[in-house]
Amino acid sequence: MHSILRSISIALPLSVMSLAAAAASNSVMVSDCWIRSMPGDTPSGGYFKLANVSDRNIDLVGVSTDAFGMSMLHQTQSNGSTSKMVMVDKASIPAKGTLVFAPGGYHVMFEKAKQPLAVGSSIPVTFKFGDGENVQAQCAVKNAAGQ
Repeated sequence: MHSILRSISIALPLSVMSLAAAAASNSVMVSDCWIRSMPGDTPSGGYFKLANVSDRNIDLVGVSTDAFGMSMLHQTQSNGSTSKMVMVDKASIPAKGTLVFAPGGYHVMFEKAKQPLAVGSSIPVTFKFGDGENVQAQCAVKNAAGQ
């Protein structure tokens, strides 16, 4: 019994150290990713939450997937009663902060779908950051209402 406890007491800290090292190597986490399925050649919007766990600001500089021919970072800007979509080169995630891409704000425009997107499926999307890091996430495909 004593040798089992000793083995556990040695293995447990090593396991925790391995998990900590893996978490520390990723400075940005992607969650709640979804893509709006649209009919025909209509561009689709992409939405998600980015969490920066580092001590420095990090820029999202691109998003890509094999499911679409192209993708662009956009921000909806309002001026009084009008709003417009503006393409942006990057979106900054503050140190130890979050940035949400949601309808009416930052979003990704996915264009030239290679095939129709099936609601309920998911597709892999790669997020590219200014520090050279890439993070891949599975993004759910939802209907136009976001369900």
